[in-house]
Amino acid sequence: MISELARERFAAFSELVRGQGGRGRWLVLTHDNPDPDALAAAAVLARILRRAFGRRVTTAYGGLIGRAENREMVRSLGLKLSHVRNLSWKSYRHVALVDTQPRTGNNQLPEDFRADAVIDHHPPRKASQAAAFADIRPTYGATATIVAEYLLLSGLSATRRTATALVYALRSETQDFSRGPSGGPDKQIYDALLPQVDKRILARILYPRLPASYFANLGQALHNMAGVGNLIVTHMGEIEQPDIVPEIADLLLRLEGKTWSLATGLHGDRVYLSLRTSNPRADAGRLMRRLVGRRGKGGGHGMMAGGWLPRPKAAGADPAAVQRQLAEKLAKALKRSPEKIEPLLRPASAEAPPPEPPASGAG
Repeated sequence: MISELARERFAAFSELVRGQGGRGRWLVLTHDNPDPDALAAAAVLARILRRAFGRRVTTAYGGLIGRAENREMVRSLGLKLSHVRNLSWKSYRHVALVDTQPRTGNNQLPEDFRADAVIDHHPPRKASQAAAFADIRPTYGATATIVAEYLLLSGLSATRRTATALVYALRSETQDFSRGPSGGPDKQIYDALLPQVDKRILARILYPRLPASYFANLGQALHNMAGVGNLIVTHMGEIEQPDIVPEIADLLLRLEGKTWSLATGLHGDRVYLSLRTSNPRADAGRLMRRLVGRRGKGGGHGMMAGGWLPRPKAAGADPAAVQRQLAEKLAKALKRSPEKIEPLLRPASAEAPPPEPPASGAG
């Protein structure tokens, strides 16, 4: 099940960690607003560093853990995470980036810090070449798969909670293997760990209680749906957490006849956007970088991508105009007419006659 490439990469990672001796604490850092893949991969890498190498480790993230499933994952699995605002960077001698890369604009690694290790499944960035160790595998469906291979190669056993975290991460990141390769290392790791999953915890993560704000955002997203051809878009106003944007983009793609979806929302000083496609030959990451241009940051791969733009600060500036421009730019890139983007849900006519009462004597 473990490839020769995985063995070589883990051997190089082991050499890096052991070569630095036991001095200095490690920081394992995820991307901002971490998803299940980042959460699971970071937790497991931290466990490997502690148990297999005897290192002191802190796991941290920036942004918010906002999506109900992700909060339940952290709570039910007892994941220990610190927010970057509570860190003293001088306390860490070594940094490992997980499910993200340097200078992508989606993590809080300071510009003057060099990552010792970068472990990711997104297309490689030039800045990652400066890391002492980089294991970047775009052909993998999830970073959790890479770290799970490390776990097996380290000789550590997967606990029920570790297995649950990794299995849920793989389900979420690949949408039950409907996105990306249906087999390969991701499915092999999933099948190996599935018997060890705590099914009660997994059920709590899959079906968490949802806050009222979720339904408010959902209602706004549905009300604002518009489209042209095979493209569907929606724009939300103020959102409590950025995680709702990719969740809505995933949902929109389920509409019949649509193969591309774009969702946007406003949070803090940013306009967040998520792009999805059902076309396995597409490059959503490249298209996302075209959408945000030099003003923002974005990336992804194959069938999914995300990014952000600075919120306009000029007096009287309309963030909704930026959101509309993004939809129009995407329509042009997909060779659709921006001026033909139309609402998909039309309100019922106020003049429609009321339904006729049932005939007399009807049961």
